Amino acid sequence: MENKDRWISENVSTISISAIKDMAMRSAKIDDAASLAWGLPSFRTPTYIRQATEEQLESDVDIGKYALPDGLPELRNAVARHHVQTTGVKVNPDHNVMVTCGNMQGLNSLFHAILDAGDEIIVTDPGFASHFQQIRLCGGIAIHWAMHESAGWALDVGALPDLITERTKAIVLVTPSNPTGRIFTEDELRRIGEIARARGLLIILDDPYCHYTYENAERYFNLSCVAELRDHIAYLFTFSKTYAMSGWRLGYMILPERLKQHVLKVHDATIICTPRISQVAGLAALSGDRRHLKEFEAILAKRRTLICERLDAVPHVFDYMKPEGAYYVFPKIIPRHEDSVEFSLRLLNEAKVTVTPGSAFGPTGEHHVRMAFCVEEDVIDAAFDRIEQHFPR
Repeated sequence: MENKDRWISENVSTISISAIKDMAMRSAKIDDAASLAWGLPSFRTPTYIRQATEEQLESDVDIGKYALPDGLPELRNAVARHHVQTTGVKVNPDHNVMVTCGNMQGLNSLFHAILDAGDEIIVTDPGFASHFQQIRLCGGIAIHWAMHESAGWALDVGALPDLITERTKAIVLVTPSNPTGRIFTEDELRRIGEIARARGLLIILDDPYCHYTYENAERYFNLSCVAELRDHIAYLFTFSKTYAMSGWRLGYMILPERLKQHVLKVHDATIICTPRISQVAGLAALSGDRRHLKEFEAILAKRRTLICERLDAVPHVFDYMKPEGAYYVFPKIIPRHEDSVEFSLRLLNEAKVTVTPGSAFGPTGEHHVRMAFCVEEDVIDAAFDRIEQHFPR
């Protein structure tokens, strides 16, 4: 479509807002819609984090001021300690750690730092919709690496080398996967690491869901624990999901030293620093007993069971695979439909149920929808009561 508004760049004019947020905004305009669209945890930020932040609001005279661009030193030190505890790999808080406004902002700075116009980033398909948008906004090209439902949405490592070109800069991985809930295996991830190191590529690990693996915890593998790959991995963690801090906008990156100095330039030019108050909350989160982690996961496990039971009751509407981790299910649409967008809009407008069209997550996601089960149980039940009524047997 021709861009007729000279104020708007051609690049931005041809990009749409994420379908996840689009459906959430549409849903907000419909009274009493039961929304399974947005991966927004229903949990409140844990008490120990809120209390510690409240205390700092009264005692820290600098809490309303800028922080250093790469983050408060005490938070970067805590991140470095946490990283070695969880991976066994030591990192330098000054050379490798950078505090971000969540993984979205961290990725934006990272993509800006590594991409020139026409450069390529390999993304899983299905994969996270906003990754595709960010790569495009930074002038890059998202190369879709197809996963197949018949193979359980597993990584097709054998297909990876043929996707790599002279313009390839990086591979983005999310495990457990958004939207499929697949936990990629250690063997798959190590093979990708070997390919990336041999071809001089960066692996970007976007890791929001590592604590939500249910009975599959032993299958979760963090590739950043492989010390030989430390110069080929950018690891990003967000406090949004694990600590119910999505509105605090807080995350961190573990980067190769030579990459951090360039990412920091973009970060400084776009946001200066992550809000100090959010960093104080993050320090409390990492320093506390974190007993809420098991509680959150147990609640989500019950919700996963519930949504799977409700899906089992409507096989004439959806066919699905039980997610291994994260808090999404990605069922295939059974009734006649034009495409996943048409189906999702019809479901919202006629049944007042909000889902995200699968095409938002890549071409392989077409004819599916994503449902988030991080919402309250009564929302899940309301959604499926309406689905059963709208699609009688």
